[in-house]
Amino acid sequence: MKHQRTLDYILAVARTGSIRKTAERVSLTASALNRKIQDFERELGTEIFERLPGGVRPNAAGELLLRHIRDQATDFERVRSQIADLSGIRRGHVAIACSQTFANHFMPEEVARYRARFPQVSFEVRISDHREAVAALNAHDVDLALVLQPPVEPSFKVLLACAQPLCVMMAIDHPLAGTGPVRLRDCLRFSLILPDQSTTGRHLFDLAMRRVVSDANVVAVSNSFEFVRNYLLREPLLGFQVMSGLPPLMERKGLGLAFREIHVRDAPAATLALGQLRGRSLPIASAKFAEQIQISINERFMTGITVP
Repeated sequence: MKHQRTLDYILAVARTGSIRKTAERVSLTASALNRKIQDFERELGTEIFERLPGGVRPNAAGELLLRHIRDQATDFERVRSQIADLSGIRRGHVAIACSQTFANHFMPEEVARYRARFPQVSFEVRISDHREAVAALNAHDVDLALVLQPPVEPSFKVLLACAQPLCVMMAIDHPLAGTGPVRLRDCLRFSLILPDQSTTGRHLFDLAMRRVVSDANVVAVSNSFEFVRNYLLREPLLGFQVMSGLPPLMERKGLGLAFREIHVRDAPAATLALGQLRGRSLPIASAKFAEQIQISINERFMTGITVP
């Protein structure tokens, strides 16, 4: 722990890319902070930052050191969680990145359920697309990522994955409301409100449209799932969402909405994946939360398992 404060300063400088900005945040002068870093570099026997006209950036040695600092912080959190477990009190912090699909229902329910058992565990939940989520894992900013259509990334270790069908949403009094899968051609007889291009639901819809000859009458587009759901109650349109983004069954009825799967012949399924950084030992609180999420996914979303 001899250099712990200096290591914290180095990590902060790497994040900001500026000794001056970091010095202001930690209540030091820029020259004092620079001396601390230079003293550390002399003891280490090599420079760790490239000094540039507009700031600094880690060199190869610096990148190795930053990886060590992050690993050390992770290991310390894991040991602290283990020590807390010895006394029967589960403490800790869970940082998770998830797709917008899980932000409205699934993730709030899971966090609340976990904290009901372990109220001394704190959470950070980041809403990110799949690329941002994996980048946050690589930077050790989060412990877990729950995403749709995970990128092919060697550092992303899949803990659980399953297929998620595309669903069509409508008001409960819509002519297409019913049960069982529905063909896309039947949906195209009605006007549509679509998620925007940034969403997995839109990606799946566009792939499905390549297989049909009909055109879609799209009257509105939004990047907000809540806007789409609420608008469906005001005009007899159809919307689209991946199954895991749908409200729980009882809540759907209360909202006045109905949902049906698009037939598997018409639309490809998305891949839901829970993952962590490969080679990283998770803190106990995060590992336990990952176990809970896997159980919930098995119970609610397992329509077809994909191979991790």
